Amino acid sequence: MHIPDGYLSPQTCGVMYAASTPFWYMAGRKLKKTLTTKTVPLLSIFSAFSFVIMMFNVPVPGGTTAHAIGGTLMAVLLGPWAAVMGVSAALFIQAVFFGDGGILAFGANAFNMAVVLPFVGYGVYRLIAGRADKDSSRYWIGAAIGSYVGINAAALCAAIEFGIQPLLFNTANGTPLYCPYNLSQAIPAMLFAHLTVAGVVEALVTGGVLIFLKKSMPALLADLRGEVQA
Repeated sequence: MHIPDGYLSPQTCGVMYAASTPFWYMAGRKLKKTLTTKTVPLLSIFSAFSFVIMMFNVPVPGGTTAHAIGGTLMAVLLGPWAAVMGVSAALFIQAVFFGDGGILAFGANAFNMAVVLPFVGYGVYRLIAGRADKDSSRYWIGAAIGSYVGINAAALCAAIEFGIQPLLFNTANGTPLYCPYNLSQAIPAMLFAHLTVAGVVEALVTGGVLIFLKKSMPALLADLRGEVQA
């Protein structure tokens, strides 16, 4: 889902930076008030976890790959605003040091994976799980379903960003200057890969980590849930 440089116009990249900046600003302000000595290292750990799982690309039909992100997992455990900063940090390191995602396209990648994904995923999770006890299956099932919906929402945003390029930016003879695939091509391609592969992997990772934490560190899980829902 990482968008490299050259696939989006500079104008689109500028708009996506502008769209992401208010979320970074609000996340920074909120985290100043909510982060504690307990949650700061956890945010670093889950940001690193997000970085690692995004590096494992799963082959999908069509000659491309997909990957999990972990944004909904971070939102469920630490809150969606923490997920904005945690996933953004992982994406920034990938773009700068590993060339995974472009520098100009960083705003778009952050908007898709660090804003849309965790907020949509967390919203679906809360809709299903509500304030269910951590021992209830609604807790991890809601998080798994939320992560599946969240990553597909992010994929849809990326597909739209790709698909509008040939509509807006062409040469005089109609040749696309940036991404050559229109909406009718980009949306099915992106959603097929994420509905069938990446979304399933994301759901399994999210549900699996929560089940593991419930069994191995129930006190920590209960403390984090209390802080997020407070």
